[in-house]
Amino acid sequence: MKKLLIATMMVAGLAACTQEAKKETQEAASAVASDVNTAAENAASAVDAAASEAKGAAEQAVSDVKDAAADAKATADKAVSDAKDAAGKAVEEAKEAVSDAKDAAKDAAKDAMGKAADATQEAADKLKDAAK
Repeated sequence: MKKLLIATMMVAGLAACTQEAKKETQEAASAVASDVNTAAENAASAVDAAASEAKGAAEQAVSDVKDAAADAKATADKAVSDAKDAAGKAVEEAKEAVSDAKDAAKDAAKDAMGKAADATQEAADKLKDAAK
């Protein structure tokens, strides 16, 4: 009987320990679940913040590219306009130079013809004098 009483007391003690162990296990499980939920919420917030920041950076990058493209187009347009102006000026200067050269050639030809005529007249006069 003593043995039965000892066995019964041991079972009762184990049962009490088991109830306490169950309670501590439940509390630990609840604490772990709470920590997991908090970590998940923090991770979700971090992902949302990172996504928002990435979207903002992408939008800024698109804006910067548009601005750079507009600046490049304006620079190219100015360069084309300057090139057209320079080409037009060069053509006008070339036309003026050709006209000046043409006028100079005409003047030189007239001068040469005048000198040739004077020389011919002088030679004819000398022949006339020599024939007398």
